[in-house]
Amino acid sequence: MPGQFEVMIERNFSSAHQLRGYRGKCENLHGHNYKIEIYARGSELNNIGLLVDFVELKDAADELVTYLDHKNLNELEPFVEEQNPSAENVARYCLEQLAAKINDDRVQIYKVRCFETPTSVATYQVD
Repeated sequence: MPGQFEVMIERNFSSAHQLRGYRGKCENLHGHNYKIEIYARGSELNNIGLLVDFVELKDAADELVTYLDHKNLNELEPFVEEQNPSAENVARYCLEQLAAKINDDRVQIYKVRCFETPTSVATYQVD
């Protein structure tokens, strides 16, 4: 029976942002303690039985978090002008950056969940 394997790691960072064009409190500069969950999937394991080495996935995520942590997201690309730094756009940005770092045709970074708070979550997922 064909199936899929999935692995997930999570990382945390703290950043400030403000939403351009928003009417309400979030138009003002404010901060969040973000949590991101990064999901990878694939149907084939490598020769030692791994979908992806957690160390490789964590290293790629740590590099991304270093870029975002303790910064004003509005001052970082692609959030300067191209995109509003909403949780939805942060999730998409993280997925795209991590997918570019994991260089293995067996592995797809397919979903990132971005928690602005423990009860406010945005997800970006590719098919």
